[in-house]
Amino acid sequence: MILMYIGDGKGKTTAAVGLAVRAAGAGSKVLFAQFVKAAKVTGPGEWPQSSELKSFERIKNITVKILGRGFVGILGDKKKHAQHVKAARIGLKWLKKEINSKRYKIIIADELISAVELKLLTQSEVLQVFRLAQKKLEALAVTGHTKYPRLIKAADLVTEMKMIKHPYYKGILAKRGIDF
Repeated sequence: MILMYIGDGKGKTTAAVGLAVRAAGAGSKVLFAQFVKAAKVTGPGEWPQSSELKSFERIKNITVKILGRGFVGILGDKKKHAQHVKAARIGLKWLKKEINSKRYKIIIADELISAVELKLLTQSEVLQVFRLAQKKLEALAVTGHTKYPRLIKAADLVTEMKMIKHPYYKGILAKRGIDF
């Protein structure tokens, strides 16, 4: 199955985290891979690692891999777009290898749709991953903002998180333990 958590509201990564915890609790091996986000803060545009990843350290059967170089073009990011593209392409190649390995029943590619939005990857590349995952995995879950009709059509489950109100628009920045 291909599961998509998309939209402009909060909760996409949180839903994916919940899936990982549920699958691990049922005894499934899970890979939680994050595109776009960085492994550690080394410069502008990189936020501290999300707190849920710290929790994963204590859960048997969940493996985490950070594939991105941080936020693209926001929060002071000074990296060239080509650096982000290179990281996404390397990450995508690595992800395909992991899907083919059959080590995992469930793989979560957090922010994979965001990598398309940011022009790091293409919809066609993501559709290739969908087709591969449908043959090799129990489920692949992906997250992002934009509703791409081609990707939605190829998915089995699509949940949209809709923003009604967000504190960021009042100047309140993300808070550890709530937003990351």
